[in-house]
Amino acid sequence: QVQVVESGGGLVQAGGSLRLSCAASGRTFSSYTIGWFRQAPGKEREFLAAISRSGGSTNYADSVKGRFILSRDNAKNTVYLQMNSLNPEDTAVYYCAASNRGYDIPYSGRGAYDYWGQGTQVTVSS
Repeated sequence: QVQVVESGGGLVQAGGSLRLSCAASGRTFSSYTIGWFRQAPGKEREFLAAISRSGGSTNYADSVKGRFILSRDNAKNTVYLQMNSLNPEDTAVYYCAASNRGYDIPYSGRGAYDYWGQGTQVTVSS
């Protein structure tokens, strides 16, 4: 069973950048698709981005295309989410999740993910 932990959240001004990290335990990290989601107060948890097991395929929500970039370093059991051009609408708790489904697909559905981190707060001031 994989354990995932997010880090890197904080307070940033509009237009600024943050890099979030998702660290996972185990020697089979490369077997998991990694997805990022966020949830603001009063809102549903929404899909942001995902990267396939191999790292060869990514999937981005329209709201973050061109601003957020995913990468993974399987040797470090870590996936990074580089977030640029942040605005106050990006304020939310950000979650990392791991999927052990049997296909090398960057899933966008919450139901595809088996393990979830605790969340990290991102706050963007105007």
